[in-house]
Amino acid sequence: MSGFRGNYCRFFHWGPITALSIIKCITLTTLYMNSMWWPPNESFAAFAHQGLFLMLSTLATFNYVMATVTGPGLLPKQWHPKDPKDTQFLQYCKQCEGYKAPRSHHCRKCNRCVKKMDHHCPWINHCVGWANHAYFTYFLLFSILGSLQGTVVLSCSFYRGIYRYYYLTHGLTHLASVQFTLMSIIMCILGMGLAIGVVIGLSMLLYIQLKTIVMNQTGIEIWIVEKARYRLYRNGESEDDFVYPYDLGWKLNMRQVFNEDCRNRGDGIQWAVAKGCDQFTLTREQLAQKEEKRARTRTYKCIGKVTGRWLPIWSQGWRVCVAAPCTDEPRIRLQPDDIIKVTRFRKHWLFGERVPTDDELADGKKRLRKGAIRGWFPRRSVIEINEVIQDCLDSSGELSPSQNGHSQLKQQQRNGHSKKYM
Repeated sequence: MSGFRGNYCRFFHWGPITALSIIKCITLTTLYMNSMWWPPNESFAAFAHQGLFLMLSTLATFNYVMATVTGPGLLPKQWHPKDPKDTQFLQYCKQCEGYKAPRSHHCRKCNRCVKKMDHHCPWINHCVGWANHAYFTYFLLFSILGSLQGTVVLSCSFYRGIYRYYYLTHGLTHLASVQFTLMSIIMCILGMGLAIGVVIGLSMLLYIQLKTIVMNQTGIEIWIVEKARYRLYRNGESEDDFVYPYDLGWKLNMRQVFNEDCRNRGDGIQWAVAKGCDQFTLTREQLAQKEEKRARTRTYKCIGKVTGRWLPIWSQGWRVCVAAPCTDEPRIRLQPDDIIKVTRFRKHWLFGERVPTDDELADGKKRLRKGAIRGWFPRRSVIEINEVIQDCLDSSGELSPSQNGHSQLKQQQRNGHSKKYM
């Protein structure tokens, strides 16, 4: 019951408030303008026309609410497979202190592992996944159809309204039914713009969703498959050696989402797989990718305070801000001498995970610093720990003169690189 009540609290967020406001603005404006353009009491066709619009608006709102309230289906915290031997094929989630079931991923926004996670949608303030994928897709479909009908009504009403004087002076009084006031013309233009925007924006999103449903993939799994094929190509193997395990054919793939109760079949943990595959075909590939990711990880040390701001123009300069990564991934705060394990590299930014200090892990209890521990940070605020120089330390713990000079030269080069962007 607490989870159900918690899902209702998700409506008190800028995303749902904005989405519902747009839906209601289009609906009310269309109904008002339609009452002048084609009144429902004029004929049966006019009545059916307005009834169709109300039905589409109601269905869009219903599926929107259900997508938010139902949620994607969260994996229980500290989840473990029934057979302990299967843990070798699964990734461990530090935040949830349990293993990730096949097709499950951790959402940093929800701070939970989500079953068959597709993406986190800010407009419903929740993830789209196993339990609400059908509701979300129906919401997109009915919103597009309703907004398309609303666009036609508002466009025709606007045309009739601005030509009302022409109709009256040329004896076409039956067409001069739309009469504008200052407020009504503003609402008509606003509603028309919103309706056109909804049709364009949600049509693109619906196309992506239908494409993933037909292939029985999620947005995250598309990226995993691309990396798998690239990994095989780089290792000199054929790309055809990797078989995506959940592609059952387009008919069966669609039945995984669209069925009588709008819920994916099964429990969100066990999945039907293609011939020659098993439940852990994809998770083994994910582990192999993680292993290669660890192999290319490089260690950096922080040499200056990092604020964790999205656009640190005062502390880092305008070049760093202009080259900021276009992603909603967090920025992390750093203090001098912090150690960071870096896995992604850009000219002015790095992505990695900060290693907690001994004080944060004191007494066996995690007392982590406020803010994200994993994310992007400016490159100029850190230096790479040169393991080669460390290996050259002699038994007394000091560098030889030649090695010490080489170390100083390296440091001067780094300092010069930093001054370049000040």
